[in-house]
Amino acid sequence: MKAALDVWYDKDTFCACCVVFEHWEDARASEVVTLSGTGVGPYRPGRFFERELPCLLAVLERASIPFDAVVIDGYVDLDGSRGKGLGRHLYEALGGRSIVVGVAKSPLSFACRFVPIFRGSSKRPVYVSGAGCPEDLAAAWVSRMHGPYRIPTLLALAHRSAVSCGRRRP
Repeated sequence: MKAALDVWYDKDTFCACCVVFEHWEDARASEVVTLSGTGVGPYRPGRFFERELPCLLAVLERASIPFDAVVIDGYVDLDGSRGKGLGRHLYEALGGRSIVVGVAKSPLSFACRFVPIFRGSSKRPVYVSGAGCPEDLAAAWVSRMHGPYRIPTLLALAHRSAVSCGRRRP
């Protein structure tokens, strides 16, 4: 099984979403798991993973499925002077048991080991990276993901579901 993840924030509140699917080409989720809570630390430049990683791990735990691959909105690796990207932190936190595929929407000058790919008719690429697999294989998987747009259908669903869950909070 695979998972597409995203997190929404408002001050110290979060809502994380895990979209579960079986095949890279799937158009529909097998399950959508959300988790909301409080106590998220503030954004700190260069330390984004400290804010997002606990939310991702918590929603993966709630899904309680062993995933062979996890897709995130972001990069896996940063150049040596910047430390690790969110994807590398997640891969290590999972003990290397799940491949982590990063799909970033914006170029980042200090990101490394990624492949830009064009999906659908978009003139702008997404930047794909991987932990536990070569980045060209991660890029091939993301290319196969369902959807006519730049962002794959199930990753977009994770984003929309996290935002929707967050907006429903009292």
